[in-house]
Formats: sequence, structure tokens, C-alpha cells
Amino acid sequence: MNENKTNINWYPGHMEKAKRLMMKEYQNIDLVYELVDARIPRSSKISNIYDIIRDKPKILIMSKKDLADPIMLEKWQIYYENLGTKVIAANLNDDSDIRNIINMTHSLMEDIQLKREEKGMNKKIVRVLVVGIPNVGKSTLINKLVGRKVANTGNKPGITKNLAWLKTNHDIMLLDTPGILWPRLENKEIALNLASFLAIKSEILDVNEVGVHILNKLNRYYPNKLQDRYGITPTNMELNIEDAYNIIGRSMGAIRGGEVDYERVSNRLINDIKDEYVKEIVFDNEI
Repeated sequence: MNENKTNINWYPGHMEKAKRLMMKEYQNIDLVYELVDARIPRSSKISNIYDIIRDKPKILIMSKKDLADPIMLEKWQIYYENLGTKVIAANLNDDSDIRNIINMTHSLMEDIQLKREEKGMNKKIVRVLVVGIPNVGKSTLINKLVGRKVANTGNKPGITKNLAWLKTNHDIMLLDTPGILWPRLENKEIALNLASFLAIKSEILDVNEVGVHILNKLNRYYPNKLQDRYGITPTNMELNIEDAYNIIGRSMGAIRGGEVDYERVSNRLINDIKDEYVKEIVFDNEI
């Protein structure tokens, strides 16, 4: 059996419902914002997105650019642009990045707007579908564009459950959607990457398996982070996971019955990424 295969089922009912509703709204959509997490730009991409959006114009928004390794971020941006995709790397809390998204939106609609103008018609309000897996920043983007809090935000998946058209002050209407994943996470690497950045609920995978994955990724690509955050000497060799857990566990006082509490250490590793103590990283490090 391929060790990179998994049989994790992850497809809550609201995701299937959302997909059906999006298909019904297809004719009303002018453009698509697809969001991915810049730290996992392959793993966080919806695998069957073109089943939904087909030939609609699209902007790929690589969110959380401020938390990503800038060198790898640029490589991924070039990769997707070379596939013919319009790409914006964004910190969704930065107004200038929001302005870039608005400007590109209207730029992509220029031909349509000119044709309407030639026919004596008013400019079209651009109707945009916002899609992405859980926890990539869809709600943050929507709140920024609308100018007030209309969508819930948080570092956990599955907050948005229904579809809703929302007005903005930028001649744009947004269709908010729940975070969507594929029905079955068959690739273990992708599943572990998603869990590391809380795109799937923590109980979907064993927490210690996720913790070990994080340590191995940091050791392979960002050994300086292990040194700076956890006092683990960088190495290009396979990391001794037990030693690493013991070092981190003792330093944080995660001792139970005289032994290091591995689960607490694993949760610390996940929370350190969530709380941005460990950043400027990309786990999809090979294009």
C-alpha cells in the first residue's frame, strides 16, 4: 500500500449543498475569486474547482502572504501565472492588497463594460463568486470589501454554512460560500498539510501525526525555525522525533507522570503556526 495514501472522509453536508447552489448561480457569476493559503498553495487548492467555475474569469488570491516564505511564494506565483492564471499574493488585512484585488477585478471586466457602454447601457455591477477551502481568509476578504463585518472569521474550518450575495462599495457583489474540500482526502501529504494549517478539523487526523509532520517539514526546509523557536539543533539528516519532542516538552513543562506529554507538544506545534510564532514557511515546498 502506498504510504502517501489515506482514506480520510471529509465532506460535511453543507459542502455538498453549497456546491449544488453554486452550480445554480453559475449564469449570474461574472468572475471568481479562488483563495489559497500561500503556505500550502498546492494543498489548499480545490482539486475540482473547474467543475464548478468552468470558463469563468478567475483571480487566484494567495492569502496570508505575510506568513509565507517569500522566496517560495514568488515561485508559486510565477508557476500559476505561467498556467495562464491571474494571481495576486495578498495580506488580506493590508488595504493596498485589497485595492489590488479591486483593480484587477475591474480590469478583467473592461471589455464587457466597454461593450455595454457602446450599446448605451449602464456599467455592470460585477458579480463575484468567492471560493476556497476552509480557513484561507474568505471571510476576511469579504468583510474588507463590504466595509463591515458580514462574515464570521476565525482560525477554524466550517464557519460559513450558506450562500449569500453581499453588496460592496466597489461596484462588486460577492457570493460568499462555505469552505469546500474534495469528498475524500486520498493523499496523506495533502491531508497533513491541511491539518497543520487548520484547514481541516484537528480531530480528522491524529494530533501526534500532525505534530511529527510539522517537525519534519521544519527540519527539511526551515531548520533555523527549529533552533530559534524550540532550541533544536538544525540538521540535514532525518530528525530524531523522540529527542525533539523531549526537548520541546521539557522546555514547556509538558510532563505527566515523569514523562513528556507528546499530545501537549503536538498541540503546541500546531498552535505555534496558528498563533504566528512560526511563520515565513511554505510546506508545499516543491513545485
